[in-house]
Amino acid sequence: MSDTFNDTSIDEITALLGEYFDGLYDGDLEKFGRVFHPDSRLYSTDGTSITDMSRAQYFELIGGRDSARSQGLKRHDRIVSIHKSGPDTAHAVVNCAIPPRYFTDYLTLMRTSEGWRIISKSYHTDVHE
Repeated sequence: MSDTFNDTSIDEITALLGEYFDGLYDGDLEKFGRVFHPDSRLYSTDGTSITDMSRAQYFELIGGRDSARSQGLKRHDRIVSIHKSGPDTAHAVVNCAIPPRYFTDYLTLMRTSEGWRIISKSYHTDVHE
């Protein structure tokens, strides 16, 4: 059991999450292209309905808004947890923000021939005025 959790993949996942945070903060679709698997999906809910987005739809959303950096906003990135269930599958919970919106992201990660990639993202948004 210790071999599953004490390997270099945690460092690789942490690096991927760092690039994810940078992509969010900078609005950098090139960075997002490196962290999101081409077949990835994104989900959110308002408690009534579920929003289901393709990677392309999510990239369009990110590309169409002002980045946190361009707005001069402070970074709020934080890795809450990383869990590995095997050598090629992991789950990360992270916090990030574009104030006044604060996000908790649940990221499912899989190791591919190109390395770790986000295959799905489910997120919750809190708004703090």
